[in-house]
Amino acid sequence: MISERLVRSFHQTRYEAGGATARIGRRSPSMRALLQAQGQRQGAIITAWNPLARRHPEGWNRRAQMRLEALARRVPLIRGAGYGRGWREEHCLIGCSTRKALKLARRFRQLAIVVIRRDGLAQLKWLRH
Repeated sequence: MISERLVRSFHQTRYEAGGATARIGRRSPSMRALLQAQGQRQGAIITAWNPLARRHPEGWNRRAQMRLEALARRVPLIRGAGYGRGWREEHCLIGCSTRKALKLARRFRQLAIVVIRRDGLAQLKWLRH
Protein backbone atom coordinates (compact mmCIF):
# COMPACT_ATOMS: atom_id res chain seq x y z
CA MET A 1 0.00 0.00 0.00
CA ILE A 2 1.23 3.48 -0.90
CA SER A 3 1.43 5.87 2.04
CA GLU A 4 -0.18 9.27 1.93
CA ARG A 5 3.22 10.76 2.72
CA LEU A 6 4.72 9.18 -0.40
CA VAL A 7 1.81 10.37 -2.57
CA ARG A 8 2.30 13.89 -1.19
CA SER A 9 6.02 13.67 -1.92
CA PHE A 10 5.39 12.86 -5.60
CA HIS A 11 2.95 15.76 -5.87
CA GLN A 12 5.33 18.22 -4.20
CA THR A 13 8.27 17.29 -6.43
CA ARG A 14 9.48 19.64 -9.16
CA TYR A 15 10.41 17.54 -12.23
CA GLU A 16 12.98 19.21 -14.49
CA ALA A 17 14.56 18.24 -17.81
CA GLY A 18 16.11 20.28 -20.60
CA GLY A 19 15.20 23.59 -18.99
CA ALA A 20 11.51 22.59 -18.68
CA THR A 21 9.66 22.01 -15.43
CA ALA A 22 6.59 19.90 -14.63
CA ARG A 23 4.43 19.35 -11.57
CA ILE A 24 1.82 16.65 -11.13
CA GLY A 25 -1.66 17.79 -12.13
CA ARG A 26 -0.48 20.91 -13.95
CA ARG A 27 0.09 21.70 -17.61
CA SER A 28 3.65 22.46 -18.61
CA PRO A 29 3.93 24.33 -21.91
CA SER A 30 7.73 24.04 -21.65
CA MET A 31 7.59 20.22 -21.38
CA ARG A 32 5.12 20.07 -24.25
CA ALA A 33 7.42 22.23 -26.38
CA LEU A 34 10.43 20.10 -25.46
CA LEU A 35 8.67 16.91 -26.56
CA GLN A 36 7.40 18.56 -29.75
CA ALA A 37 10.93 19.71 -30.59
CA GLN A 38 11.91 16.03 -30.45
CA GLY A 39 9.01 15.09 -32.69
CA GLN A 40 7.19 13.34 -29.84
CA ARG A 41 3.51 13.63 -28.95
CA GLN A 42 3.96 12.50 -25.36
CA GLY A 43 6.63 11.34 -22.99
CA ALA A 44 7.40 10.16 -19.51
CA ILE A 45 9.70 11.08 -16.68
CA ILE A 46 11.33 7.95 -15.35
CA THR A 47 14.14 7.09 -12.96
CA ALA A 48 16.06 4.09 -11.74
CA TRP A 49 16.92 5.75 -8.43
CA ASN A 50 15.69 4.34 -5.11
CA PRO A 51 13.59 1.34 -6.23
CA LEU A 52 10.33 0.83 -4.35
CA ALA A 53 10.95 4.23 -2.69
CA ARG A 54 13.78 2.81 -0.57
CA ARG A 55 16.95 4.91 -0.35
CA HIS A 56 20.07 3.48 -1.97
CA PRO A 57 23.62 4.87 -2.03
CA GLU A 58 24.25 7.53 -4.69
CA GLY A 59 26.78 5.39 -6.56
CA TRP A 60 24.31 2.50 -6.77
CA ASN A 61 21.60 4.87 -8.03
CA ARG A 62 23.87 6.39 -10.68
CA ARG A 63 24.85 2.96 -12.02
CA ALA A 64 21.19 1.91 -12.17
CA GLN A 65 20.32 5.15 -13.99
CA MET A 66 23.07 4.49 -16.56
CA ARG A 67 21.55 1.03 -17.20
CA LEU A 68 18.10 2.59 -17.65
CA GLU A 69 19.46 5.14 -20.10
CA ALA A 70 21.26 2.41 -22.05
CA LEU A 71 17.98 0.49 -22.38
CA ALA A 72 16.18 3.64 -23.54
CA ARG A 73 18.85 4.49 -26.14
CA ARG A 74 16.45 4.12 -29.08
CA VAL A 75 14.05 6.80 -27.89
CA PRO A 76 14.63 10.54 -27.44
CA LEU A 77 16.00 11.07 -23.94
CA ILE A 78 16.80 14.21 -21.96
CA ARG A 79 18.45 13.95 -18.55
CA GLY A 80 16.95 15.82 -15.64
CA ALA A 81 16.27 15.69 -11.93
CA GLY A 82 13.44 15.83 -9.47
CA TYR A 83 13.60 18.15 -6.47
CA GLY A 84 11.62 17.78 -3.29
CA ARG A 85 11.96 18.90 0.28
CA GLY A 86 15.61 18.30 1.05
CA TRP A 87 16.24 15.69 -1.62
CA ARG A 88 17.16 15.30 -5.28
CA GLU A 89 16.84 12.35 -7.63
CA GLU A 90 18.09 12.04 -11.20
CA HIS A 91 15.64 11.02 -13.92
CA CYS A 92 15.15 11.37 -17.63
CA LEU A 93 12.38 12.55 -19.90
CA ILE A 94 11.85 10.01 -22.63
CA GLY A 95 9.72 10.46 -25.71
CA CYS A 96 7.72 7.26 -25.88
CA SER A 97 4.36 5.69 -25.19
CA THR A 98 3.11 5.30 -21.64
CA ARG A 99 3.16 1.54 -22.14
CA LYS A 100 6.89 1.51 -22.98
CA ALA A 101 7.69 3.85 -20.07
CA LEU A 102 5.77 1.64 -17.65
CA LYS A 103 7.66 -1.40 -18.90
CA LEU A 104 11.01 0.31 -18.27
CA ALA A 105 9.93 1.55 -14.85
CA ARG A 106 8.76 -1.93 -13.86
CA ARG A 107 12.16 -3.33 -14.80
CA PHE A 108 13.79 -0.89 -12.37
CA ARG A 109 11.19 -1.57 -9.64
CA GLN A 110 9.76 1.93 -9.61
CA LEU A 111 6.43 2.73 -7.97
CA ALA A 112 5.35 5.39 -10.46
CA ILE A 113 6.23 7.47 -13.50
CA VAL A 114 5.18 10.94 -14.57
CA VAL A 115 3.46 10.96 -17.96
CA ILE A 116 3.55 14.19 -19.94
CA ARG A 117 0.52 14.24 -22.22
CA ARG A 118 0.25 15.90 -25.61
CA ASP A 119 -1.30 19.00 -23.99
CA GLY A 120 1.55 19.22 -21.46
CA LEU A 121 -0.44 17.88 -18.50
CA ALA A 122 1.76 15.94 -16.06
CA GLN A 123 0.03 12.87 -14.65
CA LEU A 124 1.25 10.39 -12.07
CA LYS A 125 0.88 6.75 -13.15
CA TRP A 126 1.27 4.13 -10.46
CA LEU A 127 2.73 0.72 -11.30
CA ARG A 128 1.44 -2.56 -10.01
CA HIS A 129 4.04 -4.97 -8.68
